[in-house]
Amino acid sequence: MRWRYLSHAIRKYSKDVNGFQVGIKIPGCQIDIYERLPVPFGLVRYGVAPDHPEVKNVINTFTKTASNENIRFIGNVSLGCHITLAQLKHSYNAVVLAYGADEDRKLNIVGENLSNVVSATKFIGWYNGLPADKNIKVDLDVEHAVIVGQGNVALDVARILLTPVDELRKTDITEYSLEALTQSKVKKVTLVGRRGPLQVAFTIKELREMLKLPGVSTHFFEDQINDIDKVINDLPRPRKRLIQLMYDASQKTEVRNKLFDLLFLRTPISILGTSKIEGIELAINHLEGERAMVTDEKYTLKCELAFRSIGYQSVQADPDIPFDKMSSTVPQSIGVYSVGWLSSGPVGVILSTMSNAFQTATLIGQHFDKGLLGERKPGYDYISKVLEDKGIITVDWNGWMKIDKVEVERGLKHGKPREKIVDVDEMLQIGGILK
Repeated sequence: MRWRYLSHAIRKYSKDVNGFQVGIKIPGCQIDIYERLPVPFGLVRYGVAPDHPEVKNVINTFTKTASNENIRFIGNVSLGCHITLAQLKHSYNAVVLAYGADEDRKLNIVGENLSNVVSATKFIGWYNGLPADKNIKVDLDVEHAVIVGQGNVALDVARILLTPVDELRKTDITEYSLEALTQSKVKKVTLVGRRGPLQVAFTIKELREMLKLPGVSTHFFEDQINDIDKVINDLPRPRKRLIQLMYDASQKTEVRNKLFDLLFLRTPISILGTSKIEGIELAINHLEGERAMVTDEKYTLKCELAFRSIGYQSVQADPDIPFDKMSSTVPQSIGVYSVGWLSSGPVGVILSTMSNAFQTATLIGQHFDKGLLGERKPGYDYISKVLEDKGIITVDWNGWMKIDKVEVERGLKHGKPREKIVDVDEMLQIGGILK
C-alpha cells in the first residue's frame, strides 16, 4: 500500500481541508500500514525529484504520524503475493487501498521496444534508487533525447538530463546514476505533445525551474506560439500566469551550450531504427476545440534516446479487489476503501490527493459511527501468522530507523543527505525481522 495517501487518511483528528471538515475518531483504533518495499514513504522517496528536497519535507509529517503508539508499520509485504485482500478483510474492519498508479501507459506503436526507448517512470525510479529499476539500461552517450509527453514528469526527466552534475551531487540522487550522468553527452532535449501550448499539463513551478537552468536555453518551434499573447488575458488566473511565462520565454533568443525544445501538435506514429532508436516519425495534428486530431502530414524527428511519459494507470493487485478496468480505479465500498490515484485516476497533485485521503477518512468515520464496520477483528495477530508461515521477513518502524541511519551515514561520505540502499536483501539484513 502506498504510504503517501494512507498516512493522511489515518489521522485521528478533525481538520478543515478546502472548506470541509474531515477526520476519524475511533476509540482504541489500531492502524497497520503495509508496504510492498521494506522502507516507507512511497513516491515521496522514489518519485519526487532529488533536486526537490522541499517537497520531501512532508516525510517529517509522515514520521510524526507513524510515531503514534496506535500505528504499526509492516514493510516488505506485498498485496496479492504475500497476503490477499480476503485475508485483510478477515483481519481488519476497514481496509484502505493506497497503492497508487505506477504502471505507465504505452504508446502502442511500432518500434516502442527498441533499445534506448525508455519509460520515464522507470528512469525516475533508476535515479531515485527504486530497487526494481536499479538495472534499467539507459545509453546517455547521445546528444539528442526526446520525451513524449508534456507533464511535470516529462519536465523532471528533462531537468535531470540538463542540470549540471555538480548541482545534482548535493542531492540524494543515487551514486550509480550520478556516475552515468557525469558521462552523459546529452545536449538537447525535446518535449513532444499531442496538443497545443494552451493545453500543456506541466505547472508554472516546473517550467520556471527549466527556464532557470544554467547553461540551458529554451526554444519553441517556429509559428507554434506566435499568437498566444492574444488570448492570455482571457485565461483563468493560474493558466494565465503559466502561458504568460511560456510566451515571455519564447521571445528570448539567447543561445547556450544546451537546448530545451518544446514541440506541440505532434503524435508519434512509429519509432525508427533497427536495434536502437534512430528517430521518431511524427504526425502533425490540428486542434478541434481541446482535442488533437491527427492529419496525414508527417515527418521524422531524429534522436538517439526517447522517453515515454504519457500517463499512468493502476493495476488490480489482487483478484478480489473490486477493480474498474475502464477507469483503472477502485470504487468506495463499506469495509474496502481506496485513496489517491487508485480512487480518482492519475489526475491532480499532492494537495488534491491529500484532500481525497481526508474525504476517505471521513467516510470511514461515518461508517464506523453507523455501526457498518462490524465487531472488532483480529488485526495483525492473524496476518502475522500468515507471514510467519510463509517465512516472510518484515520490517517494522525500528527496522526502518536502522536502515535510515545507514543511508544517512553513507550519504555523509559523499556530501549528500543520504545514499539510498537499492538492494532489498541488504535492507532486510539491516532492519528485517523473521519470526
